[in-house]
Amino acid sequence: MKNTLRKAALPVVLSLAMFAGAAFAQEASTAPAPASSATHAAGKTHAQRRADAVEQRIEDMHTQLKITDAQSAQWNAYAQTMRDNATRAAAAFHDRAQNLAGMNADDVMKSYAQLAQMHADDMQKLSTAWSALYAVLLPDQKQIANDMFHNRASHPHPMPRNRATGAAPASASSSATKPGGT
Repeated sequence: MKNTLRKAALPVVLSLAMFAGAAFAQEASTAPAPASSATHAAGKTHAQRRADAVEQRIEDMHTQLKITDAQSAQWNAYAQTMRDNATRAAAAFHDRAQNLAGMNADDVMKSYAQLAQMHADDMQKLSTAWSALYAVLLPDQKQIANDMFHNRASHPHPMPRNRATGAAPASASSSATKPGGT
């Protein structure tokens, strides 16, 4: 019975790990910069590496989109939403991990549903912040954004890639070339 529960819970736990995406981003913005990333990378916790990844994603998007001073209010709101979502997700996953050993199958399922709902709520917040930013982008910036979100390698939630070739599924790559596709 215990082994069956473990086998059933493993896919759920692994699925939840994908949700965490950008954990503890808030801490990264206040952490001192290491002298050498190569010498300090091994000493970082998973949470610190995820926070660094969120900050790197924010920095990369800011650079790629060429955000202007006039767009900074919308950009800052979007970036802060990314950080807040990552912080909430990290805390929720940490809490769940602390309690997982004492959970029965019903508790595991309920906690998974709560995490999935939190993720959906956070994505809605991120979408709203993105819409406000997208509305103030210039036409060339919108094209860059469109390309970023169609390029599966830099998309916030990339499509599965063929591990052997690195290519996106045919349906994903063909949708980017269809007229009127966004």
